[in-house]
Amino acid sequence: MSRAELPRPDRKPIIALVDRANRALQADMVRTAHRRGHHEVKPAHNSVFATLAAEGSRAADMAVRAGITRQSMGEVIRDMVALGLLEMRPDPADRRAKLVTYTEHGRRLAGHGYEHLIELDERFADEIGRSEYDTARDVLARIAVLLERWEADESASADPARINSR
Repeated sequence: MSRAELPRPDRKPIIALVDRANRALQADMVRTAHRRGHHEVKPAHNSVFATLAAEGSRAADMAVRAGITRQSMGEVIRDMVALGLLEMRPDPADRRAKLVTYTEHGRRLAGHGYEHLIELDERFADEIGRSEYDTARDVLARIAVLLERWEADESASADPARINSR
């Protein structure tokens, strides 16, 4: 019995390119934090730094934005609370809920991360060329919008209520 050949793209798929770039950027953020003396930072902490709003956020909302489970986000948050980077307090909009916020130390660390992101933007623009780098950023943003739109279109066309109303 022969195995069926899988269709293969003739070049590396965009998902592989984006994934490689994402992993390299995530690792760079942690290495840079360590070089700047923040040895407590772990790769898992990137999911919090990427999703925690300056005024604070709910853990469940952060998990959705990060694309991870609430349990995973809760584990990372507890770790960062223990390290003195985050604190949890009652949400003023809903006293039953908790709001995750930065401690002063966490805010300084996040600030250093944002400074590094600004530096990276400049380095990429210098290396690649401003116009080409801006185009790459624009194309990535447009790809995300297209995928979200296509998902919404597919969901709407698969909605049984819509099908039955035709």
